Order: sequence, then structure tokens, then C-alpha cells
Amino acid sequence: MDEKNRPLILVIEDNDDNRRLVIKVLGSRDYEVVGVTDGRQALARLDSIRPDLILMDINLPDMDGYEVTRQIRRQKDFAQLPIVALTAHAMVGDEEKSLAAGCNAYITKPINVRTFPQTIAAILKEHRS
Repeated sequence: MDEKNRPLILVIEDNDDNRRLVIKVLGSRDYEVVGVTDGRQALARLDSIRPDLILMDINLPDMDGYEVTRQIRRQKDFAQLPIVALTAHAMVGDEEKSLAAGCNAYITKPINVRTFPQTIAAILKEHRS
């Protein structure tokens, strides 16, 4: 697959180790991956990078991932953009809260590096059809 056809994934993750791991795992596949550390950076860069999918940490420093997701959903150009909650929040009700905020899917951390790329591929495929 050439550079132009590689899906672009925006990773919003404040933890350096987690962000680097996701970038490494997906970058070794046919994905272009851009990482940012907070919601404000993500919102500022959306128009310029035009991601095909967002991986959204929920526990972010400036505004939580729920609020970032709601703000993205208010933008007409990104209303249908797949957003996946990628979070350590794994208590009863956390998945439902993520979906109610506008996320399309929910993945808990730590990620399984063997199955994670296939999960992302399936989510992308589902939202491209």
C-alpha cells in the first residue's frame, strides 16, 4: 500500500509509554499514526491531518476524552469519524459512558499487541462500508 492510501490514525494519549506503544504497533502495519498528548492539541490538528480514525484516551489532562469526543462530534466534518475509546477505565458503566459521549467502540488498556491491529482494521472496515 502506498503512503497516500495508508489510513491515518490520530492517537490522543497523555502517557508517553502508551502513546509510543500504540504508534509502534500500528506504525509497523499499514497505518500512518500521529500522536498528541491532550484534547486541545487534537482539536487544533483535526483539520490539518484529517484522520481516518481516532484513538481517544479518556483520562486526559486538560479536558477528558468524553468532552473531546463531544466537541469533535459537534463538527459537521467529523460527525461520522470513527472514535475509539482506548482507556484503562474498565469499571461497570465505563463502556456505556464512552459510547454515550460519541465513541464508536471501546478498547481497554493495556492493549494486546497481537490482536490490537486486527481490531483497529475491523473498526476501520466497518466504518468505511
